[in-house]
Amino acid sequence: MGQCGITSSKTVLVFLNLIFWAAAGILCYVGAYVFITYDDYDHFFEDVYTLIPAVIIIAVGTLLFIIGLIGCCATIRESRCGLATFVIILLLVFITEVVVVVLGYIYRAKVEDEVDHSIQKVYNRYNGTNPDAASRAIDYVQRQLRCCGIHNYSDWENTIWFKQTKNNSVPLSCCKAALSNCTGSLTRPMDLYSEGCEALVVKKLQEIMMYVIWAALAFAAIQLLGMLCACIVLCRRSRDPAYELLIAGGTYA
Repeated sequence: MGQCGITSSKTVLVFLNLIFWAAAGILCYVGAYVFITYDDYDHFFEDVYTLIPAVIIIAVGTLLFIIGLIGCCATIRESRCGLATFVIILLLVFITEVVVVVLGYIYRAKVEDEVDHSIQKVYNRYNGTNPDAASRAIDYVQRQLRCCGIHNYSDWENTIWFKQTKNNSVPLSCCKAALSNCTGSLTRPMDLYSEGCEALVVKKLQEIMMYVIWAALAFAAIQLLGMLCACIVLCRRSRDPAYELLIAGGTYA
């Protein structure tokens, strides 16, 4: 019964190391996705530390690839030193992912305040005739999220751009996608997106942060299982002189 348990632990450990390689790619993808998406919305928040969880999760993904390699070699060769190193590194990565989850929740809660603090400034910098970075960001967000203004399209009436143009119109990015003849005129509000952008930007950024949190939690659980299996193998091997190696030629080092 005991030998069955140890064999199962070793088999699971080998399988988990393969999962770590897949996890490395997924975590790096999630981190890169956060970076790319936040780049489209970076004008709406000023705290650059919001990206810290994404930086950490990319680093963890890179480290997981190395961990998977170490774990596979240590499990197949069944090296005591290799397995001990594997457990220690997994523990450090597990702690790091707990930090990612905590930071993710902290910055997720701060997103609304960040956007609320900066969105009015971004809209006041809009210049539709000679689009700069802020103007492109606003047009992009309004088209992608299908929104107009901060709370609704009437917010454009308080912007510098609206007062300078004096044509009683909002940017064309406020026009509903299905309409080809929309001019952005406030005399035809039914042609414009009715929902404001602030709430949608906050929702989008919080969803992105949740991707990071859930990815970190999922792979932290997998790492706990990996540490448990490695510890079972190490403890059994230390106490059982009749311990059987997974493959012939394994080392007892």
